[in-house]
Amino acid sequence: MRILCLHDEATTRTILALALGLDPEVRAEVVDSADALLARARLDAWDAFVLAGAQAGAGGHELCRRLKGDPVTAGVPVVFLSARAPRDEVARVLSIGASACLTQPFDPLTLARDLRAALAD
Repeated sequence: MRILCLHDEATTRTILALALGLDPEVRAEVVDSADALLARARLDAWDAFVLAGAQAGAGGHELCRRLKGDPVTAGVPVVFLSARAPRDEVARVLSIGASACLTQPFDPLTLARDLRAALAD
């Protein structure tokens, strides 16, 4: 499974990469900006995009819309990692095309499993 992740904090990018790297079937790349994600999204085949950090807010909503509006990336599931995931926020990200919204902080030991489960629903 190839996953392209976005997080705005360097420490969390490292933790994301390490956490997803614990699963031998997951190959994750973690970028630091929406521009970097959009550039990488069109270059390779991805199984999921994970949007986290500040991008899990309004900027993430626009980024999700852009990914879903691009024929190259429209079919790739988008998962939000959000520090706050109240029901209305979960409903909103699902309404703009996201497949799931997981809460942050996440457990590094179970993140890959939780992500797989969210994508299987």
